[in-house]
Amino acid sequence: MAHKYHILTSPTPARFKPITKAGIIAWEEGCLKCARCVKKDCVYKVYEKRSLDSRQMLDSLDTACMDCFRCVQNCPNRLIQKSINPLYKALGDNYWTPEIIENIWNQAENGRVPVSGGGYHGPFSGPGFDAMWTDMSEIVRPTRDGIHGREYISTTVDLGRKLMSLEFDSGGKLISSPPPLVEIPLPVIFDVLPWSPGGKGINLAFLEAARNTRTFAVIHQADFMTDMDEYVPNIILFADDDVLKLSKEMIRRLKIIELPDSGNVMAIQEHLKKINPALVIFIRFRLSRNASVRAAALAKEGAEVIHLTANENGMGKAEDPLFIKDRIRQIHSHLIEAGLRDEVTLIGSGGVAMAEHVAKLVICGADAVAVDIPLLVAMECRVCRRCTEGISCPVDLENIDYAWGASRIRNLISGWHNQLLEVMGAMGIREIRRMRGEMGRAMFFEELEKEIFSGMGIKGLINGK
Repeated sequence: MAHKYHILTSPTPARFKPITKAGIIAWEEGCLKCARCVKKDCVYKVYEKRSLDSRQMLDSLDTACMDCFRCVQNCPNRLIQKSINPLYKALGDNYWTPEIIENIWNQAENGRVPVSGGGYHGPFSGPGFDAMWTDMSEIVRPTRDGIHGREYISTTVDLGRKLMSLEFDSGGKLISSPPPLVEIPLPVIFDVLPWSPGGKGINLAFLEAARNTRTFAVIHQADFMTDMDEYVPNIILFADDDVLKLSKEMIRRLKIIELPDSGNVMAIQEHLKKINPALVIFIRFRLSRNASVRAAALAKEGAEVIHLTANENGMGKAEDPLFIKDRIRQIHSHLIEAGLRDEVTLIGSGGVAMAEHVAKLVICGADAVAVDIPLLVAMECRVCRRCTEGISCPVDLENIDYAWGASRIRNLISGWHNQLLEVMGAMGIREIRRMRGEMGRAMFFEELEKEIFSGMGIKGLINGK
């Protein structure tokens, strides 16, 4: 039996006090001056630990409170209340919600799979990934739990072009020349960020975490520095500056180079292959209305890996915006119809915020997923985007210790890996390559709505409207 892929985790506390969902308000006016105040009876001694963090102006009482509500219920004059913390509500935006950010923070600290404890309380329909449900019909089988079962579940994927057939000479000798492949044990790579504070610590944290989890991190050509030499085996160099500036020595050292799509991108691929035949080339372009046609054209010309990107909320180009899962479904189906799907590798990125999004994109037809903003959130980013306006980061990401950042990212990816195993086990799938394009194992709300209500002349019932 093959060695089981496992990511080692270690508790990595946050540098700043977390922003909690609920805050305590203790009104002093109207106090009855009880002989025995309920604050003294707190079993967690929260009020005794009360102090103010001058860096964040956060009351430690809120971060230490365990939500037992004993003080709220027992105060005779009802002066103590719990309410939604306005700082919590201000985190992120409508897509990168406070709940998602808090979830990532918790996983980055301890690497554990988040459990609600009382069933699923999220939306059963909505935009984006919330409109897609996976088939969990195999969850009743105890040997298919994905982690403790007798059989290992493989999350390994190959990046590169595949041969559809092999040719042999009359003596039985292989005459086909297999293209180079790079194997990663998890269908996740680390992508360049749409925005971030400055400082080299962030990229070094990505690279250290990529090495620890045996995957790759995409680095802009202009951002590569001598400090990164030891990470070259885990670097995907994004040659978005001028690929001709790369030395032949560097091209020979790299395993993967990513190119922005252009009219002569295949000629550039051929040039790089002459220098390093073992190199795997990614071609990157933005999802749009014509993405299916372009992907098929590149596949016919010999593209090895196509990296399909959406914006940070998972949407394609504005002239015909479509969410990433829907656009990748189109591209996957188009390549199947053209007889090209199994020859090329597809990677999707943009809007991937949770572990379940990785599984859903693979089901929609991606071979692997590139992750960006969650890696930054793992290092305490609040998705405030102040850095895009030249304002200093509230959690000082410019000056992080890269080893601390790498540990937080490694914990997050470990949690995501375990969740992916749970989803696959619940679906009865032992090999993630088999899960690619398994759209029959998922339900899409828009399609169900159309199927149920089309005969009634009723439209637009999404989210009950």
